[in-house]
Amino acid sequence: MPQATQVPHEIKGSMLLMVVVSTLLIPMLSVIGMKYMESIPSLHMASKRERYLPFTTVSIFYIIVTYFFYLRLNYDDLIVFSLVTMTGSIVLLTLVTFFWKISAHLTGLSGLLAIMVVLSWKYPSASLLYPMIVTIVLCGAVASSRLYLNAHKPGELLAGFCLGFGTCFVSFYYYLLS
Repeated sequence: MPQATQVPHEIKGSMLLMVVVSTLLIPMLSVIGMKYMESIPSLHMASKRERYLPFTTVSIFYIIVTYFFYLRLNYDDLIVFSLVTMTGSIVLLTLVTFFWKISAHLTGLSGLLAIMVVLSWKYPSASLLYPMIVTIVLCGAVASSRLYLNAHKPGELLAGFCLGFGTCFVSFYYYLLS
């Protein structure tokens, strides 16, 4: 059975900052850069065609970051596994985008929800009830706002939710509970 992460307390802040910068800030800035350079017409990416370049770029970036964390930084298994799972979700989202525009927002949020569900089964003493409730409410709020803004149809939201939840649930279930 895989061990829980053994990150020393002294470096948790630095490690969190590195993960946030490499998986959130840099991809976000690259998409903003694509808009600034007029490689994409808008940050809204209203059509699936507008999503090809940004999603492919972010997928490649995630693959590189995951490779770097795995081979170069020698982080422990759970952190690397989490990055592999996130990268897998993003790559699957990108592949689906070539055929259908589904919700990237719900893919990410539902993936987080799935991880919390599995962690609450694995570590029942850890109180994840309130974070799960907050995440469920966020999923509903994001889905509602995407519908209100006519950014997605209900099926696209459901598909995004199922992709993120399914990928992360199955991955973490087999990693932590088997």
